[in-house]
Amino acid sequence: MANPDLYKVLEVDASVSPEDLKKSYRRLARQYHPDANPGDPAAEARFKEVSQAYEILSDPERRANYDRFGSDVGAGGNPFGAGSVQDIFDMFFGGMGQRPAQRRGPQPGPDAELSVDITLDEAAFGATHEINVTLAQRCTTCDGSGCAPGTSPVTCVECAGLGEVRRVRNSILGQMVTSMPCSRCNGMGSRIESPCPQCRGEGRKNASSTLTIQIPAGVEDGSTMRLADRGPAGVRGGANGRLFVHLHVEPDSRFERHGDDLHHEAHVSFTQAALGATIEVPTLRATTTIDVVPGSANATVHRIKHEGVEHLHGRGRGDLFVHLVVDVPTELDDTSRELLRQLAEHRGEMVSEDTGGLFSRRRGAKR
Repeated sequence: MANPDLYKVLEVDASVSPEDLKKSYRRLARQYHPDANPGDPAAEARFKEVSQAYEILSDPERRANYDRFGSDVGAGGNPFGAGSVQDIFDMFFGGMGQRPAQRRGPQPGPDAELSVDITLDEAAFGATHEINVTLAQRCTTCDGSGCAPGTSPVTCVECAGLGEVRRVRNSILGQMVTSMPCSRCNGMGSRIESPCPQCRGEGRKNASSTLTIQIPAGVEDGSTMRLADRGPAGVRGGANGRLFVHLHVEPDSRFERHGDDLHHEAHVSFTQAALGATIEVPTLRATTTIDVVPGSANATVHRIKHEGVEHLHGRGRGDLFVHLVVDVPTELDDTSRELLRQLAEHRGEMVSEDTGGLFSRRRGAKR
């Protein structure tokens, strides 16, 4: 495909003065600017074509080369033929060479993070949490534009609204094109001539608000939620950054958590352990009962299925493990002591006598 006539692109003739060239370019840039033609790809393509043509013809050296050779190459010509610089890079680097200028515009806001304390119940079943935050938020006076009411940004004449400028230098391969953010508009593509009095042209202000977040069921202590577009607002209408919420699960005196399973210690008397009993144990949101079989030893474990924490990445719940703790009484009245002594005698077990062991020492201490 033949290269377009750059003078025709800018609707001028080859003898046009630099001043008239600029006037024609500004007229066409305003006419075909993407902001004036939202959603019109033909206008966007025309705008890029006009901008590229002006970039070449506004540079005296590049215009002279174009007038002599009919293309934007150095005075020595392209040593690899009549192809473009992009063709040369494609040949050597597989298309990694010059890229067309891209509109930069407002950049997203930065990320932010905060910590939230939740209960074990909320971690197990999920919860809706409201949190108070102070973040940069879109200015309500200018709706994020940064402009005073009744005004609007103006297109940067330096970069023609692209937010970047391109520089050309000669090399052994021809001309190298590099792009960098426009220093005049700081890469925004437009400038504010009348800043908003509330946000001073930033389009955002620090403000307090209440965020509602949904904590998923099954999260663990130290988990982090990444919330897109819930962080600080960007400058001049830029998208919000991300908000990272670090979750801290508060200890629960009833349970220890291991993965999605819960562990609970249930205390029983030595007579309950010996003779058996039905005891009540807590679950996360209610209670249930378990049967202590006669002769249960200390540290006997009962498993109650599906009474643990919900699985974070799947259906179902973990289990509840009840660990029996057999309590030996440390204080006995005379009747209890005599009954135990009779039991020991019946079973043929040796115990301390009144004159020696534990019982006699306790009795002596009360005298």
